[in-house]
Amino acid sequence: MFDRLIKLIGEDNFNNIQNTRVLLIGVGGVGSATLETLVRNGFTKIQIVDYDTVDITNLNRQLITNSSNVGEIKVNEAYKRAKLINPDIELSCQNIKITLDNIVTILDSGFDYVIDACDDLNIKFELIRLSCKMDFKLIESMGTAKKLDPTKLSITTLEKTSYDPIAKILRKRCRDEHINKKVMVVSSNEVPKDIKDKATSSLVPNTAGIYLASYVINDIIK
Repeated sequence: MFDRLIKLIGEDNFNNIQNTRVLLIGVGGVGSATLETLVRNGFTKIQIVDYDTVDITNLNRQLITNSSNVGEIKVNEAYKRAKLINPDIELSCQNIKITLDNIVTILDSGFDYVIDACDDLNIKFELIRLSCKMDFKLIESMGTAKKLDPTKLSITTLEKTSYDPIAKILRKRCRDEHINKKVMVVSSNEVPKDIKDKATSSLVPNTAGIYLASYVINDIIK
């Protein structure tokens, strides 16, 4: 199934991808697109963490959702979809909420890359802090809500972000704790729509998810 990919990147790079261990935190609008991209590009050693269930409001953007699995556990639905694409994938699922108390235990399993697609600011910052001490490469998704233009997304560093409320908070916390590491992120410089309620489309979250996977893929085959 990967013949055309191997022709593009070469056998050695493909083997490196298959042997790369990835932790994906969150399989929502961003994370489900990340997972799909990883699976379709040959990754076989993936662990996903998410505690949520499918809600009807997820159907407009989350690739693992459909009208018949509302109420089901997200990591289980993600597992089913990934296995339908590649039955040989080694996909480990944790139906838990990642917290400051269990995050080190999860990371201790050993990963080459950690992809953060969650919306918990405390976890995002703790991942940054731990990436300075532990042996993994980190890329994080910043805010995608209330935005419509996927062309405004880019893979950049935290300090170079703009018009991103999540990135702004994380930058300040890094400064306050004197963290000078270059943190790789996917961020949009689109000004968020002035809407009070939760509002999102598939356009930006799904594209951000592909960008997260793209960073890992291109870092491996560089």
